[in-house]
Amino acid sequence: MCLTGVDYFSTLGYQPAIAAAAVGLLSPLATLILILLTLLGALPVYRRVAAESPHGEGSIAMLDRLLGRWKGKFTILVLLGFMATDFIITMTLSAADATAHVIENPYVPHWFEGKEVIITLVLLALLAGVFLRGFGEAIGIAVVLVVVYLGLNLIVIGDALWNVITAPELVTNWRGALTTEHSNIWVMIGISLVVFPKLALGLSGFETGVAVMPQVQGSPDDDPAHPAVRIRNTRKLLTTAALIMSGFLITSSFTTIVLIPADEFKDGGEASGRALAFLAHEHLGPAFGTVYDVSTILILWFAGASAMAGLLNIVPRYLPRYGMVPDWARATRPLVLVFALIAFVITLLFKADVDAQGGAYATGVLVLILSASIAVTLSARRHGQKGKTIGFAVISLVFLYTTIANIIERPDGVQIASFFIVAIILTSLISRATRSLELRATEVRFDAEACRIIEEAAAAGELRIIANEPDARDAAEYQEKEAEQREVRNLPEGLPILFLEVTLTDASQFESELDVVGEERHGYKVLRVESPSVANAIAALLLKIRDQWHVMPHIYFAWAEGNPFYFLFRYLISGEGDVPPVTREVLRRAEPIRSKRPWVHVG
Repeated sequence: MCLTGVDYFSTLGYQPAIAAAAVGLLSPLATLILILLTLLGALPVYRRVAAESPHGEGSIAMLDRLLGRWKGKFTILVLLGFMATDFIITMTLSAADATAHVIENPYVPHWFEGKEVIITLVLLALLAGVFLRGFGEAIGIAVVLVVVYLGLNLIVIGDALWNVITAPELVTNWRGALTTEHSNIWVMIGISLVVFPKLALGLSGFETGVAVMPQVQGSPDDDPAHPAVRIRNTRKLLTTAALIMSGFLITSSFTTIVLIPADEFKDGGEASGRALAFLAHEHLGPAFGTVYDVSTILILWFAGASAMAGLLNIVPRYLPRYGMVPDWARATRPLVLVFALIAFVITLLFKADVDAQGGAYATGVLVLILSASIAVTLSARRHGQKGKTIGFAVISLVFLYTTIANIIERPDGVQIASFFIVAIILTSLISRATRSLELRATEVRFDAEACRIIEEAAAAGELRIIANEPDARDAAEYQEKEAEQREVRNLPEGLPILFLEVTLTDASQFESELDVVGEERHGYKVLRVESPSVANAIAALLLKIRDQWHVMPHIYFAWAEGNPFYFLFRYLISGEGDVPPVTREVLRRAEPIRSKRPWVHVG
């Protein structure tokens, strides 16, 4: 829960101030709406996500499975753009708010003022330095940070509530100002609903909660595919975190709006971006306030570490399987430098302003929750659960409204997300095109019949294989194919011939495991395999036969009729195209020594 809480609970550092700046006296009511949406919307959605992605894949993996093929891949790329926005802005916004707590502390030298951008960049550089050295041991710090931070917040909010109780005129004055400003409760609710998207920062943390599932204790008797105990414990984690955060949100929004003058929430005010810290200094003294500042600075800085860890986990999890990243993206350190550079640019663009980055952060958070809502709606529909389908659909509509309203109100978030989306899609497509001729089979396995067929054919010292695009699979098809190749290549009649048939699966996949099945059909010996790419599968199979049976295989093709540029495009998209030259090129790249390379014949 603390791994999740580093991101989730740290928003207390700025959420009450952002709520007060956004809706003023209506802050408690708008926060109550946020809590209801958290407990009745986001929480049920992610409890279902936890059940369907128990290994930490999250809602993005659910959509990948539900949509499939290129439609699913492009959806994932777009969502990864929004997730990158969420995590990058988490780093920059948290560092900027940590800077605000540094500068506003009374013990800090006055010359720190005006150096917000520099201090924020230093914090981000330190964050990158942690990951360049290694991050594994640092995760344990999250427990200490969260426990101390929540403990200090209990003291601050408890003291604030006591001040409110002992001075009832404060509540009376707030209620009077509220009714003067707004005529009735329905107007208040309506305004709160309209401005609610500005408070969406308080919904962050659920995707992280699912991502840490592999760390949640299960049971030795759990089914690895569906670990029931781990799922149950993760649901407890999500529920507990949501209830704790809900309690802190409503009490902090109420006490800060009642006790802090409205002018202090404005830009340049002492409570801007740090409402609870203001109360800590004002009511508990500068010494305690400094302790609170240090705790807030550390957890906000570590929230950036949580976001960086999420990015380093996401990129290797999805994009390499699609062939949509360069090889260097598998390494941690280059990615750390790339993400740190992007965070520097965002900080400079927004001038380390917490409020200015709130829209972009909220956009990333809301789009991810919306995608999760849609994923569980589709899942419930696929399982025939009509009631749950309707319920999740309603939740999806609520988050759709919230997302659209946030984008209209603060378009900078979708602008940043669009940059990430375009960058990810372009990089992915270029990488996919440049890596398309790699040997993409991670493993090749032969069943017993395939091994017997190959061993018998290899006994003659040479292995002749005819590539056949399966059609009717009747005797006439094989007779015609064999006669054609024997005539063109002058193959002796008694020389054993094998047929190889590749059936296309999901061409949007990049890497795959190949299972070769052997069978005899109409007196002909056939090897069958399924793969997302015909040419890559044939090349991998030929190399595996060479290495396992120590015989040089020959593969025979017929030329395709058509435009070669059309075939190239078709290969990149569908995995088919003009197979012979692509097979030969894949073999050439995989085996640079020509004498060791399987033979490719085309006629």
